[in-house]
Amino acid sequence: MHNVNEIIAYILGFKSYVLLPMILLGFALVFRMRPATAVKASLTIGIGFIGIFMVLDYFVARIGPAVQALVARTGLRFNVLDVGWPPMAAITWSYRLAVAMLILIMAVNLVMLILRWTKTVNIDIWNYWHPIFLGALVYELSGNLVWSIAATTAATVFIIKLADWSVPALVRFTGLEGISITTFSGIAYFPWAVLGDRLIERIPGLNRLDVNPETLKRRLGLFGEPMMIGVLMGLALGIAAGYEVKMVLELAFEIAAVIFILPMMSGVLGQGLTLISDGMKDFIKKHLPGFGEAYIGLDLAILVGNTSAIVTGILLMPVAIILAVILPGVKFIPLGDLGNMIGAMVIIVMAARGNVIRAVLLGIPVIIGKLYIASWMAPVYTRLAQKANLQFQGYHGLITSFLDGGNIIRFWMVKLFIGSWWAWCLIPLAAGLLYYTAWVAGKSRQDQ
Repeated sequence: MHNVNEIIAYILGFKSYVLLPMILLGFALVFRMRPATAVKASLTIGIGFIGIFMVLDYFVARIGPAVQALVARTGLRFNVLDVGWPPMAAITWSYRLAVAMLILIMAVNLVMLILRWTKTVNIDIWNYWHPIFLGALVYELSGNLVWSIAATTAATVFIIKLADWSVPALVRFTGLEGISITTFSGIAYFPWAVLGDRLIERIPGLNRLDVNPETLKRRLGLFGEPMMIGVLMGLALGIAAGYEVKMVLELAFEIAAVIFILPMMSGVLGQGLTLISDGMKDFIKKHLPGFGEAYIGLDLAILVGNTSAIVTGILLMPVAIILAVILPGVKFIPLGDLGNMIGAMVIIVMAARGNVIRAVLLGIPVIIGKLYIASWMAPVYTRLAQKANLQFQGYHGLITSFLDGGNIIRFWMVKLFIGSWWAWCLIPLAAGLLYYTAWVAGKSRQDQ
Protein backbone atom coordinates (compact mmCIF):
# COMPACT_ATOMS: atom_id res chain seq x y z
CA MET A 1 0.00 0.00 0.00
CA HIS A 2 2.90 2.31 0.76
CA ASN A 3 4.23 1.89 -2.78
CA VAL A 4 0.76 2.50 -4.21
CA ASN A 5 0.50 5.71 -2.20
CA GLU A 6 3.85 6.85 -3.58
CA ILE A 7 2.78 6.09 -7.15
CA ILE A 8 -0.50 7.97 -6.73
CA ALA A 9 1.29 10.89 -5.07
CA TYR A 10 3.78 11.00 -7.93
CA ILE A 11 1.02 11.05 -10.55
CA LEU A 12 -0.92 13.74 -8.71
CA GLY A 13 2.31 15.70 -8.42
CA PHE A 14 2.05 16.59 -12.09
CA LYS A 15 0.58 20.02 -12.74
CA SER A 16 -2.98 19.92 -14.10
CA TYR A 17 -1.78 21.46 -17.36
CA VAL A 18 0.42 18.37 -17.82
CA LEU A 19 -1.77 15.64 -16.32
CA LEU A 20 -5.04 16.53 -18.04
CA PRO A 21 -3.57 16.84 -21.56
CA MET A 22 -1.83 13.48 -21.06
CA ILE A 23 -5.11 11.86 -20.06
CA LEU A 24 -6.93 13.55 -22.93
CA LEU A 25 -4.24 12.36 -25.34
CA GLY A 26 -4.96 8.81 -24.20
CA PHE A 27 -8.68 9.37 -24.77
CA ALA A 28 -8.01 10.88 -28.20
CA LEU A 29 -6.03 7.82 -29.26
CA VAL A 30 -8.78 5.54 -27.93
CA PHE A 31 -11.21 7.58 -30.04
CA ARG A 32 -8.96 6.70 -33.01
CA MET A 33 -8.09 10.28 -33.81
CA ARG A 34 -5.08 10.76 -36.06
CA PRO A 35 -1.99 10.79 -33.77
CA ALA A 36 -0.84 14.16 -35.10
CA THR A 37 -4.27 15.70 -34.46
CA ALA A 38 -4.47 14.09 -31.00
CA VAL A 39 -1.06 15.44 -30.00
CA LYS A 40 -1.84 18.90 -31.35
CA ALA A 41 -5.18 19.01 -29.51
CA SER A 42 -3.63 17.85 -26.22
CA LEU A 43 -0.77 20.34 -26.45
CA THR A 44 -3.21 23.13 -27.25
CA ILE A 45 -5.26 22.25 -24.18
CA GLY A 46 -2.13 22.23 -22.00
CA ILE A 47 -1.03 25.59 -23.38
CA GLY A 48 -4.49 27.01 -22.79
CA PHE A 49 -4.43 25.85 -19.16
CA ILE A 50 -0.96 27.31 -18.67
CA GLY A 51 -2.12 30.63 -20.09
CA ILE A 52 -5.14 30.72 -17.80
CA PHE A 53 -3.11 29.83 -14.68
CA MET A 54 -0.37 32.33 -15.56
CA VAL A 55 -2.89 35.14 -15.90
CA LEU A 56 -4.71 34.11 -12.71
CA ASP A 57 -1.43 33.89 -10.78
CA TYR A 58 -0.54 37.36 -12.07
CA PHE A 59 -3.97 38.60 -11.03
CA VAL A 60 -3.65 37.19 -7.50
CA ALA A 61 -0.12 38.59 -7.15
CA ARG A 62 -1.33 42.08 -8.07
CA ILE A 63 -4.68 42.20 -6.33
CA GLY A 64 -3.53 40.44 -3.14
CA PRO A 65 -1.47 43.37 -1.77
CA ALA A 66 -4.27 45.80 -2.64
CA VAL A 67 -6.79 43.71 -0.70
CA GLN A 68 -4.42 43.40 2.25
CA ALA A 69 -3.91 47.17 2.24
CA LEU A 70 -7.67 47.65 2.16
CA VAL A 71 -8.11 45.33 5.13
CA ALA A 72 -5.27 47.02 7.03
CA ARG A 73 -7.07 50.36 6.70
CA THR A 74 -10.00 48.95 8.69
CA GLY A 75 -7.71 48.35 11.67
CA LEU A 76 -9.58 45.15 12.50
CA ARG A 77 -8.01 41.94 13.77
CA PHE A 78 -9.48 38.44 13.70
CA ASN A 79 -8.42 35.27 15.51
CA VAL A 80 -8.60 32.88 12.52
CA LEU A 81 -6.30 32.91 9.48
CA ASP A 82 -7.61 32.19 5.98
CA VAL A 83 -4.88 29.99 4.47
CA GLY A 84 -6.70 29.28 1.21
CA TRP A 85 -7.52 25.94 -0.41
CA PRO A 86 -4.03 24.30 -0.81
CA PRO A 87 -3.78 23.17 2.84
CA MET A 88 -7.23 21.59 2.53
CA ALA A 89 -5.99 19.55 -0.44
CA ALA A 90 -2.84 18.60 1.49
CA ILE A 91 -4.97 17.46 4.43
CA THR A 92 -7.03 15.35 2.05
CA TRP A 93 -4.10 13.45 0.57
CA SER A 94 -2.78 12.71 4.06
CA TYR A 95 -6.03 10.89 4.91
CA ARG A 96 -5.29 7.19 5.29
CA LEU A 97 -8.07 6.15 2.90
CA ALA A 98 -7.23 8.76 0.25
CA VAL A 99 -5.91 6.27 -2.32
CA ALA A 100 -8.79 3.85 -1.73
CA MET A 101 -11.23 6.74 -2.07
CA LEU A 102 -9.62 7.80 -5.35
CA ILE A 103 -10.13 4.31 -6.75
CA LEU A 104 -13.67 4.29 -5.34
CA ILE A 105 -14.53 7.51 -7.19
CA MET A 106 -13.32 6.03 -10.47
CA ALA A 107 -15.31 2.85 -9.82
CA VAL A 108 -18.50 4.77 -9.02
CA ASN A 109 -18.15 6.78 -12.23
CA LEU A 110 -17.57 3.58 -14.23
CA VAL A 111 -20.62 1.85 -12.72
CA MET A 112 -22.76 4.91 -13.46
CA LEU A 113 -21.57 4.87 -17.08
CA ILE A 114 -22.26 1.14 -17.48
CA LEU A 115 -25.75 1.53 -16.02
CA ARG A 116 -26.37 4.61 -18.21
CA TRP A 117 -26.91 6.78 -15.12
CA THR A 118 -24.50 9.39 -16.46
CA LYS A 119 -22.84 10.57 -19.63
CA THR A 120 -19.88 12.19 -17.84
CA VAL A 121 -16.41 10.64 -17.70
CA ASN A 122 -14.72 12.55 -14.89
CA ILE A 123 -11.04 12.72 -15.82
CA ASP A 124 -10.26 15.69 -13.55
CA ILE A 125 -8.33 13.46 -11.15
CA TRP A 126 -6.69 16.31 -9.26
CA ASN A 127 -10.09 17.60 -8.12
CA TYR A 128 -11.06 14.21 -6.74
CA TRP A 129 -9.75 15.66 -3.50
CA HIS A 130 -13.05 17.50 -2.98
CA PRO A 131 -15.27 14.43 -2.30
CA ILE A 132 -12.37 12.70 -0.52
CA PHE A 133 -12.06 15.72 1.79
CA LEU A 134 -15.72 15.25 2.66
CA GLY A 135 -14.99 11.66 3.65
CA ALA A 136 -12.01 12.77 5.72
CA LEU A 137 -14.14 15.31 7.59
CA VAL A 138 -16.85 12.73 8.30
CA TYR A 139 -14.25 10.33 9.68
CA GLU A 140 -12.65 13.06 11.80
CA LEU A 141 -15.99 14.00 13.36
CA SER A 142 -17.55 10.53 13.66
CA GLY A 143 -14.67 8.04 13.67
CA ASN A 144 -16.78 5.84 11.38
CA LEU A 145 -15.07 4.55 8.22
CA VAL A 146 -18.32 3.23 6.73
CA TRP A 147 -19.95 6.65 6.89
CA SER A 148 -16.76 8.22 5.54
CA ILE A 149 -16.87 5.95 2.48
CA ALA A 150 -20.62 6.49 2.07
CA ALA A 151 -20.15 10.27 2.16
CA THR A 152 -17.48 10.21 -0.55
CA THR A 153 -19.65 7.92 -2.68
CA ALA A 154 -22.69 10.17 -2.29
CA ALA A 155 -20.64 13.26 -3.15
CA THR A 156 -19.27 11.55 -6.27
CA VAL A 157 -22.76 10.70 -7.54
CA PHE A 158 -23.93 14.23 -6.68
CA ILE A 159 -21.05 15.85 -8.59
CA ILE A 160 -21.44 13.68 -11.67
CA LYS A 161 -25.21 14.16 -11.92
CA LEU A 162 -24.86 17.92 -11.53
CA ALA A 163 -22.21 17.84 -14.24
CA ASP A 164 -24.72 16.11 -16.54
CA TRP A 165 -27.56 18.50 -15.73
CA SER A 166 -25.43 21.61 -16.21
CA VAL A 167 -24.36 20.73 -19.77
CA PRO A 168 -27.15 22.69 -21.54
CA ALA A 169 -26.22 25.80 -19.57
CA LEU A 170 -22.53 25.17 -20.30
CA VAL A 171 -23.14 24.88 -24.05
CA ARG A 172 -25.22 28.07 -24.00
CA PHE A 173 -22.51 29.87 -21.98
CA THR A 174 -19.43 28.75 -23.92
CA GLY A 175 -20.53 27.14 -27.16
CA LEU A 176 -18.37 24.13 -26.27
CA GLU A 177 -19.92 20.68 -26.60
CA GLY A 178 -18.84 17.28 -25.29
CA ILE A 179 -17.59 18.56 -21.92
CA SER A 180 -19.00 19.04 -18.42
CA ILE A 181 -17.74 20.56 -15.17
CA THR A 182 -16.97 18.23 -12.26
CA THR A 183 -15.34 20.61 -9.77
CA PHE A 184 -17.29 20.29 -6.51
CA SER A 185 -16.36 23.78 -5.29
CA GLY A 186 -18.29 25.32 -8.18
CA ILE A 187 -20.84 22.84 -9.50
CA ALA A 188 -22.32 22.37 -6.00
CA TYR A 189 -24.07 25.74 -6.35
CA PHE A 190 -25.62 25.04 -9.74
CA PRO A 191 -29.05 24.05 -8.31
CA TRP A 192 -29.18 27.20 -6.18
CA ALA A 193 -28.21 29.35 -9.16
CA VAL A 194 -30.79 27.72 -11.44
CA LEU A 195 -33.56 28.28 -8.89
CA GLY A 196 -32.36 31.79 -8.09
CA ASP A 197 -32.22 32.77 -11.75
CA ARG A 198 -35.81 31.57 -12.25
CA LEU A 199 -36.97 33.47 -9.15
CA ILE A 200 -35.36 36.71 -10.34
CA GLU A 201 -37.06 36.16 -13.69
CA ARG A 202 -40.39 36.57 -11.87
CA ILE A 203 -39.51 39.86 -10.10
CA PRO A 204 -40.84 42.83 -12.09
CA GLY A 205 -38.19 45.39 -12.93
CA LEU A 206 -35.29 43.26 -11.76
CA ASN A 207 -36.00 40.69 -14.44
CA ARG A 208 -35.40 43.32 -17.11
CA LEU A 209 -31.92 44.23 -15.91
CA ASP A 210 -29.38 42.44 -18.06
CA VAL A 211 -25.80 43.55 -17.51
CA ASN A 212 -23.26 41.60 -19.51
CA PRO A 213 -20.27 42.61 -21.64
CA GLU A 214 -22.31 42.76 -24.85
CA THR A 215 -25.06 44.99 -23.44
CA LEU A 216 -22.48 47.24 -21.77
CA LYS A 217 -20.64 47.67 -25.07
CA ARG A 218 -23.84 48.66 -26.84
CA ARG A 219 -25.02 51.08 -24.17
CA LEU A 220 -21.80 52.59 -22.88
CA GLY A 221 -19.48 52.47 -25.86
CA LEU A 222 -15.85 52.76 -24.73
CA PHE A 223 -16.80 52.56 -21.04
CA GLY A 224 -18.59 49.30 -21.71
CA GLU A 225 -15.47 47.63 -23.11
CA PRO A 226 -14.21 44.84 -20.81
CA MET A 227 -10.73 46.35 -20.60
CA MET A 228 -12.24 49.72 -19.61
CA ILE A 229 -14.33 48.01 -16.95
CA GLY A 230 -11.05 46.57 -15.65
CA VAL A 231 -9.49 50.02 -15.55
CA LEU A 232 -12.39 51.44 -13.57
CA MET A 233 -12.40 48.54 -11.13
CA GLY A 234 -8.64 48.85 -10.67
CA LEU A 235 -8.93 52.57 -10.00
CA ALA A 236 -11.67 52.01 -7.42
CA LEU A 237 -9.76 49.26 -5.62
CA GLY A 238 -6.47 51.17 -5.66
CA ILE A 239 -8.07 54.29 -4.21
CA ALA A 240 -9.91 52.24 -1.55
CA ALA A 241 -6.61 50.57 -0.62
CA GLY A 242 -5.00 53.97 -0.08
CA TYR A 243 -2.48 53.62 -2.91
CA GLU A 244 -0.65 56.62 -4.27
CA VAL A 245 -1.36 57.71 -7.86
CA LYS A 246 1.34 55.63 -9.56
CA MET A 247 0.24 52.39 -7.87
CA VAL A 248 -3.43 53.13 -8.52
CA LEU A 249 -2.76 53.48 -12.24
CA GLU A 250 -0.60 50.37 -12.32
CA LEU A 251 -3.35 48.34 -10.65
CA ALA A 252 -5.91 49.72 -13.12
CA PHE A 253 -3.82 48.60 -16.10
CA GLU A 254 -3.08 45.22 -14.49
CA ILE A 255 -6.75 44.36 -13.93
CA ALA A 256 -7.58 45.59 -17.43
CA ALA A 257 -4.92 43.24 -18.80
CA VAL A 258 -6.38 40.28 -16.89
CA ILE A 259 -9.89 40.94 -18.20
CA PHE A 260 -8.55 41.32 -21.75
CA ILE A 261 -6.15 38.35 -21.83
CA LEU A 262 -8.08 35.64 -19.95
CA PRO A 263 -10.76 35.22 -22.64
CA MET A 264 -7.98 34.76 -25.21
CA MET A 265 -6.48 31.94 -23.17
CA SER A 266 -9.89 30.33 -22.81
CA GLY A 267 -10.21 30.53 -26.58
CA VAL A 268 -6.94 28.61 -26.98
CA LEU A 269 -8.17 25.98 -24.54
CA GLY A 270 -11.46 25.76 -26.40
CA GLN A 271 -9.71 25.02 -29.69
CA GLY A 272 -8.08 21.91 -28.25
CA LEU A 273 -11.22 20.78 -26.42
CA THR A 274 -13.28 21.12 -29.61
CA LEU A 275 -10.91 18.77 -31.46
CA ILE A 276 -11.12 16.15 -28.70
CA SER A 277 -14.88 16.55 -28.38
CA ASP A 278 -15.40 16.13 -32.13
CA GLY A 279 -13.22 13.02 -32.12
CA MET A 280 -15.22 11.55 -29.23
CA LYS A 281 -18.55 12.23 -30.94
CA ASP A 282 -17.36 10.63 -34.19
CA PHE A 283 -16.10 7.55 -32.32
CA ILE A 284 -19.34 7.09 -30.38
CA LYS A 285 -21.43 7.57 -33.51
CA LYS A 286 -19.49 4.89 -35.39
CA HIS A 287 -18.75 2.34 -32.66
CA LEU A 288 -21.28 2.97 -29.85
CA PRO A 289 -24.40 4.22 -31.61
CA GLY A 290 -26.64 3.19 -28.74
CA PHE A 291 -24.72 5.17 -26.10
CA GLY A 292 -25.76 8.64 -27.28
CA GLU A 293 -23.87 11.68 -26.03
CA ALA A 294 -20.85 11.61 -23.71
CA TYR A 295 -19.11 14.37 -21.82
CA ILE A 296 -15.55 14.75 -20.60
CA GLY A 297 -15.62 16.04 -17.00
CA LEU A 298 -13.13 18.88 -16.53
CA ASP A 299 -12.00 21.58 -14.10
CA LEU A 300 -14.02 24.78 -13.97
CA ALA A 301 -10.84 26.64 -14.97
CA ILE A 302 -12.01 26.28 -18.57
CA LEU A 303 -14.77 28.82 -17.77
CA VAL A 304 -12.91 31.53 -15.86
CA GLY A 305 -11.95 33.42 -19.03
CA ASN A 306 -15.53 34.57 -19.49
CA THR A 307 -15.67 38.33 -19.04
CA SER A 308 -18.91 38.23 -17.04
CA ALA A 309 -17.32 35.73 -14.65
CA ILE A 310 -14.24 37.94 -14.22
CA VAL A 311 -16.29 41.07 -13.55
CA THR A 312 -18.59 39.23 -11.12
CA GLY A 313 -15.66 37.76 -9.23
CA ILE A 314 -13.87 41.09 -8.90
CA LEU A 315 -17.05 42.88 -7.80
CA LEU A 316 -17.69 40.27 -5.09
CA MET A 317 -14.18 40.48 -3.63
CA PRO A 318 -14.74 43.75 -1.71
CA VAL A 319 -18.27 42.57 -0.91
CA ALA A 320 -16.80 39.52 0.83
CA ILE A 321 -14.44 41.69 2.88
CA ILE A 322 -17.22 44.10 3.89
CA LEU A 323 -19.48 41.22 4.90
CA ALA A 324 -16.68 39.66 6.96
CA VAL A 325 -16.26 42.95 8.80
CA ILE A 326 -19.92 43.70 9.49
CA LEU A 327 -21.44 40.25 10.05
CA PRO A 328 -21.43 39.11 13.71
CA GLY A 329 -19.73 35.77 14.36
CA VAL A 330 -17.36 35.80 11.36
CA LYS A 331 -13.89 35.12 12.72
CA PHE A 332 -11.56 35.82 9.77
CA ILE A 333 -10.85 38.17 6.90
CA PRO A 334 -11.06 36.30 3.55
CA LEU A 335 -7.58 36.83 2.17
CA GLY A 336 -6.04 33.46 1.32
CA ASP A 337 -8.86 32.38 -0.97
CA LEU A 338 -10.11 35.75 -2.20
CA GLY A 339 -8.18 35.65 -5.46
CA ASN A 340 -10.11 32.51 -6.45
CA MET A 341 -13.47 34.27 -6.29
CA ILE A 342 -13.80 34.22 -10.08
CA GLY A 343 -13.68 30.44 -10.17
CA ALA A 344 -15.93 30.11 -7.13
CA MET A 345 -18.67 32.14 -8.81
CA VAL A 346 -18.32 31.05 -12.44
CA ILE A 347 -21.01 28.33 -12.28
CA ILE A 348 -23.43 30.85 -10.80
CA VAL A 349 -22.57 33.24 -13.64
CA MET A 350 -23.13 30.41 -16.11
CA ALA A 351 -26.57 29.62 -14.67
CA ALA A 352 -27.42 33.33 -14.76
CA ARG A 353 -26.54 33.35 -18.47
CA GLY A 354 -23.73 35.85 -18.01
CA ASN A 355 -25.94 38.45 -16.34
CA VAL A 356 -23.61 40.15 -13.86
CA ILE A 357 -26.38 41.69 -11.75
CA ARG A 358 -28.08 38.35 -11.24
CA ALA A 359 -24.79 36.59 -10.57
CA VAL A 360 -23.82 39.14 -7.91
CA LEU A 361 -27.22 38.90 -6.22
CA LEU A 362 -27.07 35.10 -6.22
CA GLY A 363 -23.44 35.11 -5.11
CA ILE A 364 -23.94 37.21 -1.97
CA PRO A 365 -25.94 34.57 -0.02
CA VAL A 366 -23.32 31.98 -0.99
CA ILE A 367 -20.54 34.25 0.31
CA ILE A 368 -22.40 34.79 3.60
CA GLY A 369 -22.81 31.04 4.03
CA LYS A 370 -19.14 30.46 3.27
CA LEU A 371 -18.02 33.07 5.80
CA TYR A 372 -19.97 31.45 8.62
CA ILE A 373 -19.16 27.84 7.75
CA ALA A 374 -15.46 28.57 7.34
CA SER A 375 -15.57 30.24 10.79
CA TRP A 376 -17.42 27.35 12.46
CA MET A 377 -15.16 24.70 10.91
CA ALA A 378 -11.87 26.42 11.80
CA PRO A 379 -11.17 24.20 14.87
CA VAL A 380 -11.69 21.05 12.78
CA TYR A 381 -9.44 22.26 9.94
CA THR A 382 -6.78 23.29 12.44
CA ARG A 383 -6.85 19.88 14.10
CA LEU A 384 -6.56 18.09 10.75
CA ALA A 385 -3.70 20.36 9.68
CA GLN A 386 -1.83 19.53 12.87
CA LYS A 387 -2.32 15.80 12.26
CA ALA A 388 -0.95 16.29 8.74
CA ASN A 389 2.06 18.21 10.17
CA LEU A 390 1.24 21.35 8.18
CA GLN A 391 2.89 24.57 9.38
CA PHE A 392 2.19 28.18 8.42
CA GLN A 393 5.36 30.28 8.75
CA GLY A 394 5.34 30.68 12.51
CA TYR A 395 1.58 31.06 12.83
CA HIS A 396 0.13 28.71 15.46
CA GLY A 397 -3.49 29.83 15.75
CA LEU A 398 -6.70 28.63 14.15
CA ILE A 399 -6.84 28.30 10.35
CA THR A 400 -9.60 28.03 7.79
CA SER A 401 -10.29 28.33 4.07
CA PHE A 402 -12.88 30.86 2.94
CA LEU A 403 -14.04 29.30 -0.35
CA ASP A 404 -13.29 25.58 -0.13
CA GLY A 405 -13.43 25.39 3.64
CA GLY A 406 -16.72 27.25 3.55
CA ASN A 407 -18.36 24.97 0.97
CA ILE A 408 -22.03 25.05 2.00
CA ILE A 409 -23.05 21.77 0.38
CA ARG A 410 -20.06 19.88 1.78
CA PHE A 411 -20.90 21.23 5.26
CA TRP A 412 -24.48 19.99 4.93
CA MET A 413 -23.31 16.57 3.74
CA VAL A 414 -20.82 16.31 6.61
CA LYS A 415 -23.60 17.05 9.09
CA LEU A 416 -25.87 14.61 7.27
CA PHE A 417 -23.41 11.72 7.59
CA ILE A 418 -22.56 12.39 11.21
CA GLY A 419 -26.27 12.34 12.07
CA SER A 420 -27.23 15.97 12.71
CA TRP A 421 -31.04 16.13 12.88
CA TRP A 422 -31.34 19.44 11.04
CA ALA A 423 -29.30 18.10 8.10
CA TRP A 424 -31.69 15.15 7.75
CA CYS A 425 -34.66 17.52 7.92
CA LEU A 426 -33.30 19.34 4.88
CA ILE A 427 -33.30 16.20 2.70
CA PRO A 428 -36.78 16.88 1.22
CA LEU A 429 -35.71 20.43 0.34
CA ALA A 430 -32.48 19.19 -1.26
CA ALA A 431 -34.33 16.46 -3.17
CA GLY A 432 -36.86 18.98 -4.46
CA LEU A 433 -34.12 21.33 -5.59
CA LEU A 434 -32.28 18.55 -7.40
CA TYR A 435 -35.51 17.40 -9.06
CA TYR A 436 -36.14 20.97 -10.24
CA THR A 437 -32.58 21.24 -11.56
CA ALA A 438 -32.97 18.00 -13.51
CA TRP A 439 -36.31 19.19 -14.90
CA VAL A 440 -34.82 22.51 -16.06
CA ALA A 441 -31.91 20.64 -17.66
CA GLY A 442 -34.31 18.35 -19.53
CA LYS A 443 -36.38 21.28 -20.72
CA SER A 444 -33.24 23.12 -21.86
CA ARG A 445 -32.14 20.10 -23.90
CA GLN A 446 -35.51 20.03 -25.64
CA ASP A 447 -35.27 23.74 -26.46
CA GLN A 448 -31.73 23.48 -27.89
